[in-house]
Amino acid sequence: MNIRHLSFRLLQIYVQVVRSGSISAAARAMHLTQPTVSLQMKRLAEAVGAPLFEQKDGRFERTAVGEELFCAACDVLGRFDDFNGYLERARGGSSGHIHVAVVTTAKYVLPRIMGAFYRQFPDIGITLSVGNRAQIVGRFERQEDELYVFSHPPSGPQVQAARILRNPLQMIAPLDHWAAGGPPVTMAQLRGERFLVREPGSATRMMFESWLSAQGMDLGSTMQVESNEAIRLSVASGLGVSVISEHTLQEGRERLAVLPVAGFPLESNWYLVARKDRRLSAPAHSLIRFIAGHLHECVEPDWVAPGIAGLDAHFMPVARP
Repeated sequence: MNIRHLSFRLLQIYVQVVRSGSISAAARAMHLTQPTVSLQMKRLAEAVGAPLFEQKDGRFERTAVGEELFCAACDVLGRFDDFNGYLERARGGSSGHIHVAVVTTAKYVLPRIMGAFYRQFPDIGITLSVGNRAQIVGRFERQEDELYVFSHPPSGPQVQAARILRNPLQMIAPLDHWAAGGPPVTMAQLRGERFLVREPGSATRMMFESWLSAQGMDLGSTMQVESNEAIRLSVASGLGVSVISEHTLQEGRERLAVLPVAGFPLESNWYLVARKDRRLSAPAHSLIRFIAGHLHECVEPDWVAPGIAGLDAHFMPVARP
C-alpha cells in the first residue's frame, strides 16, 4: 500500500460511500458528481492495492480489506475531529496551558483564584512558580511565564501592569509588646525597637523604606529574615517587630499584635503583569477575564482594586503600525 497517495478527502469520501450505501447517495450527500466519487474510489483501491467492495446477491459489500480500511479511516478522521475541537477550544481559551509566576506574599491568595478558575476551566493546565521579587523579576526578564503577580512591578517600556488587589502592610509585634492594645504611637517612639526586615529588593521592604524616607527617618537595629513565615515566628518569639502584608498575617497561626502606628497600614497593591512584547495566549486571556469577573468571589470584596472589570482590555495586544 502506498499511503502517500491517501488523503483526508479520499478517506472522507470512502467513509461517506460506506455509510450511504452507494456511490450515488454519497455523491448527493457530498455535493459531488457520481463519476467524481467513482474515480476517487478507484484511486483509493489502487492505493490500497486490493478491492474494497465485492458484489454479493446483487449488493455491494465491503471486503475484509475494505472493512479494515473503514475502521482505520473512522479512527483517523475521528482523531482529527477531536484535534479540531481541541484547536477551537484552545483558540477560545478553554483549553491549553498557562505559566504564572508570583511573589511569595501573593502565594496566600493566588491559589484561591486558581482553584476557582480550574473548576470553570478544567482543561486549562496551570504551572504556578513562587519566588521572592528578585527571582520573579528574573523570570520576567527571561520571559519564562505569560503572567506575573508583583506588589512592586518591574519598570521599563516592555512592562504591562494593572492593579488587581489591595495589599495593605501592617506593623506587627508580640502580644505582650508595650504598644499593643494601647493608643496610637509614632515611628519615633518605635525607633529603639529591633526591626525584622526582608532581604534587599523585597517589595515589602522597599515600600517600608520608601515610607521611612518620606518621613525623614531610618531604622536603628535591624535583623534580616528571608521569609514571611520566619518573620511571623520570630516576631511571636519576641525577636523584634516587623512590617508585613495583611494577607500574609491572616494566613499565619502565630498570635501577634497589630500595632496602632500613625500612618499605618501602608497602602500597597498587587499587580497583574505581562510583557508588551509577548502576545498572550487565549488561555491566558481566559484567566485575565476570570480575574476581572470573579475576583470578588475568591477574596474579600474590599480587597479588590477598583477598575478590575476592564482588566482584559488593558492586556489586549497593541496593533502595530
